[in-house]
Amino acid sequence: MLRTLILSLLLSLPLQAKEVSIGENNDKLSGTLETPETPTKSAALFISGSGPTDRDGNSFALPGKNDSLKMLAEGLTKNGIATLRVDKRGIGQSAAVDEKKLTIHTYVADIRRWMHYLRSQGYTDLTLIGHSEGALIALLVAEQEKDIARLISISGAGRPAVDIVKEQLKKQLKEETYLQALPALDLLASGKQAKDYPLQLVAFLRPSVQPYLISWFQIDPAVEIAKLDIPILILQGTTDLQITVKESTLLDQAATQGTLEVIQGMNHVLKESGGSIQQQLPSYSDPTIPLHKDLLKAILRFFKATK
Repeated sequence: MLRTLILSLLLSLPLQAKEVSIGENNDKLSGTLETPETPTKSAALFISGSGPTDRDGNSFALPGKNDSLKMLAEGLTKNGIATLRVDKRGIGQSAAVDEKKLTIHTYVADIRRWMHYLRSQGYTDLTLIGHSEGALIALLVAEQEKDIARLISISGAGRPAVDIVKEQLKKQLKEETYLQALPALDLLASGKQAKDYPLQLVAFLRPSVQPYLISWFQIDPAVEIAKLDIPILILQGTTDLQITVKESTLLDQAATQGTLEVIQGMNHVLKESGGSIQQQLPSYSDPTIPLHKDLLKAILRFFKATK
């Protein structure tokens, strides 16, 4: 009874949210800083996934909102942890970007600037939380920022992205088209731009985005996670249609201080769902559907264990 009352009080604590930014004009990056009523030195920085995904976890390529990262951040702040979720360069309220000059290392540099911002606000217990491609960016940032207390990888790949892209395209394309795409993907993975690729993949492989793909394809997450000597929580849902449990297992095997938590029935947008596309569609576009009930619990256990 007492435990339930304490939990209810914690969940009812008011949040203080404010729009924050770093840089100016063409270099301006924007985000939302949420702080608990009781002052804290602990802050978690969220890094969203690939494509046009904003600070809240919503993709401009899909109808509706899921608000997954927003809900998770609010859940942490209600439990006494300040959170900062940010729009990537070129997304949401952050400045536009010349995609010909964009690489994954651009995002790494931007997240490092946000880390500096958190330190300037007095936060000393710093956590990186990366979702999907954001999990890889978190690993790369942690290699360069030596005072990170812990890292949380959610739905992160355990192999080079080119391998996962190949698997996804094999399921989506006709065999002839898939075979035509392979040489271009291999060329990009070798560090060279590709000129010949199927017309169906123009949006994905257009010349202006190839510098980004090259930088992304050449990184092996398992190699990067092995370089880190900090506590890492690896979270993966069993009904995720984009990243499988196999990927989280590879990360766990490579991590020196890894803790793997597989959440039954959690999909890629961190909500409880069945395994079919039709069963999952509502969770991608309805922000009233809550996060999987076990997700926040797992993260709070990890925070408690690594304090």
